[in-house]
Amino acid sequence: MSTTEPRTTLATVAASAGVSVATVSKVLNGRRDVAPATRARVQEMLRAHDYGGRLKTIERHPTIELTLRGKIGSYSAEIVQGVAVAAAHLGVAVTVGVKSVDQRPSARIEASTWARNLAVNGRRAVIAVTDELGYDEIQALARLRLPLVVIDPMNVPSPDIVSVGSTNFRGGQAAARHLVDLGHRRIAYLGGRAAAECSLARLAGFRSALEGAGVGLPEEYVHSTEDFLYENGLRGAPRLLSLPDRPTAIFAASDELACGAIEAARSVGLAVPDDLSIVGFDDTEIARIASPPLTTVRQPLQEMGAVALRTVLRLVAGEKIDSNHVELATELVVRSSTAAAP
Repeated sequence: MSTTEPRTTLATVAASAGVSVATVSKVLNGRRDVAPATRARVQEMLRAHDYGGRLKTIERHPTIELTLRGKIGSYSAEIVQGVAVAAAHLGVAVTVGVKSVDQRPSARIEASTWARNLAVNGRRAVIAVTDELGYDEIQALARLRLPLVVIDPMNVPSPDIVSVGSTNFRGGQAAARHLVDLGHRRIAYLGGRAAAECSLARLAGFRSALEGAGVGLPEEYVHSTEDFLYENGLRGAPRLLSLPDRPTAIFAASDELACGAIEAARSVGLAVPDDLSIVGFDDTEIARIASPPLTTVRQPLQEMGAVALRTVLRLVAGEKIDSNHVELATELVVRSSTAAAP
């Protein structure tokens, strides 16, 4: 008696999905005249039955969704570059989706629609860049069996979420030590969103290194803005520069914040680095072309993108990964925006 399981047919899939065989055939052939909800249900049943037709080809060459929120700036461009280069090497297709800043689907219906649209359009996994994915979004992806990896997350609602980041704490320490070694004792911190995990880690590392060197960090020397953008540095730095006991150095939590601080310093007649030293974080292209070129803590952003892609492909293949969180090493890159304390 044969123990071989019967081969899954289109009729089997159609019955499970509650549709006709013709509808299943349309989905397999990429026809557009199938309702999105129906298409998602059929694709879910194709995966559930391990159907061996064109779906196998799709799974061997999956399309990955790289999703970002807001405009593509210097930071996200580095990550996109890393993902794109790795994808070309691995023969994987990647699409980039940009959510508007105010597009924060939290209601279950909105989250389900977003996730289902990804599945309907052939995505097999999602890489989110510094995104604030809510519980409903994460659950919607899980229901459709779309693996998720988050790069440098603003927050992680669950420890089960797979993420790729950098050693933010050590990066903050390196920035502080560099400025202390230059003789600075009045050193301020200019941050992005205060509640973001990367912000908390960078500030904690910065604070610990100052304390280790016997340098105080007064409360008025810590200022967080709404985001990590140039405009936030331009508006936020004057608050620090107008203090009666003005700092001689600022550690900014991103390159864009640091460049905004440089311009803010110029506007009040301060020269960088003669009057004020500034350290950034990220080492994006703007750090290299800034005037003066920016001393910064380098995140290996392109490598982070490549690691995220390789990790999500392992999840698509059903492989077990060694850790749910990977941190790549940061390093201080010294350029011309820092000098000895005046």
